Amino acid sequence: MTRIVYYTAATLNGFLADQQHSLDWLFAVDDSGAPDIASFMDSMGVFVEGSSTYEWVLRAENLLAEPQKWQQFYGTKPTYVFTSRTLPVPEGADVRFVDEPLSEVLAEIKAAAGDLGVWVVGGGDLAGQFLDCDALDELVISVAPAALTAGAPLLPREVGSDRLKLRSASQYGQFAMLHYDVRSTA
Repeated sequence: MTRIVYYTAATLNGFLADQQHSLDWLFAVDDSGAPDIASFMDSMGVFVEGSSTYEWVLRAENLLAEPQKWQQFYGTKPTYVFTSRTLPVPEGADVRFVDEPLSEVLAEIKAAAGDLGVWVVGGGDLAGQFLDCDALDELVISVAPAALTAGAPLLPREVGSDRLKLRSASQYGQFAMLHYDVRSTA
């Protein structure tokens, strides 16, 4: 069964990115001892992200000028980007733009993942849409020792404790990793 996982980093006060959609705050944290996500990424068959996340990755990693770096991060796995705009694609990347409700492409995304999982890379509203569709299975948050005054929230939804069951809490260097199973509403 395909698992859909929202795996992300957040500030202590629940922000993913600052008001300029930047993750500079995250890369300022000493990452020695931080979790290595390589094995996690190997278990994923599809990446899903919103346009702000996608555009940030393109800029931060200079992927349009250096498209070979795309393979280092994403490999040959498809990336679904939810957007209503036309955005550039690095040469050789399997990027599939979606301008329709998640519920209409969820089966396609799961099929593209095959026996592997689906990683909801970001942002928080997109993860919330998976939650709204009762399709999110896991929430993994690496909480960093930083706070922002505003920005993109981790999960802009009201989510009661009846929906989340803590699986584990671990320390990785400066990060606290919280792993939750998401309970179905059915």
